[in-house]
Amino acid sequence: MVTFPPLHMLKVFESVARQGQLSGTAAELNVTIGAVSHQLKALQEHLGVALFEKQGRRLVLTERGARLQRAVSRGLADIGQGIRDVLNDDGGEKQEATLRLFLPPILTSTWMSLRIFAFLEDNPHIRLKMEFGILFEAIDWRRTDAAIVYGNPPWPGLWWRMLHGIRLMPFCSPRLLHGLNPIRLPSDVLAHRLLHEDDGTEWRRWLAQARLPYPGPPDVQFNDFGMILQAARDGHGVALVDDVVTARDVDEGRLVQALSLSVPAAKNYHCLCMEENLSNPAIGLFIDWLVEQSETQMLRLQFTP
Repeated sequence: MVTFPPLHMLKVFESVARQGQLSGTAAELNVTIGAVSHQLKALQEHLGVALFEKQGRRLVLTERGARLQRAVSRGLADIGQGIRDVLNDDGGEKQEATLRLFLPPILTSTWMSLRIFAFLEDNPHIRLKMEFGILFEAIDWRRTDAAIVYGNPPWPGLWWRMLHGIRLMPFCSPRLLHGLNPIRLPSDVLAHRLLHEDDGTEWRRWLAQARLPYPGPPDVQFNDFGMILQAARDGHGVALVDDVVTARDVDEGRLVQALSLSVPAAKNYHCLCMEENLSNPAIGLFIDWLVEQSETQMLRLQFTP
């Protein structure tokens, strides 16, 4: 008879299964990579079942691992909701609160905008004031309660939690898959404009993974990620982005994933707040909700044919 494994093992398993790498889980849970590896090994030995297999640098779930991930994700979500319900049940009317948020424009417009009003309907005692920006240095913590930042920890004096690990892959207008130079193989992207937001670092990493040469500096470089997505929608090139910010465009037929080859992004989205504000129940409620929404989205993408 197999005994129920410790909850912390399942939490580590769920995080690695979601991100496909040990380093992301170590950052998310604020532990070492060695500790993550030890917990995974202990869980697999406890169950007597192989949960992962290596594919290159990524850890990919086995069939049994995928079944366990679905169950564990649902269970952790239920536990989290139960804890929030207990903490927020004061036996009377909930105290009104205003959260001042600093958010990246592209993630807000493509992903959060579909969900944020549901949060407000479920939590009518909370009001949100949103300020938009990209750089961590632009955050004024005197008037910001919580932020989402594209970057890498640590951030001294701040508490952080990873929103989701990002993997970059090529997306483009559907017509580029069937036009004069259809995209079928990784080398086919070189017949099209590679849309850049940075100096080419991300495209270099993807092309290196595909064993292809970097074609040289782009003829246009954007400092607004929204412009990159719009250029891709209009058929002006191929964008290297993740399947979370493109989910709505894919669902509505404006973008398609051109190829399955992906690389981990150099940075990830993290939720941040000042360490002294961790006791604020509204902040905890909002961040927990954000992470739960992200986990649900990642599961949907993973198991959608």
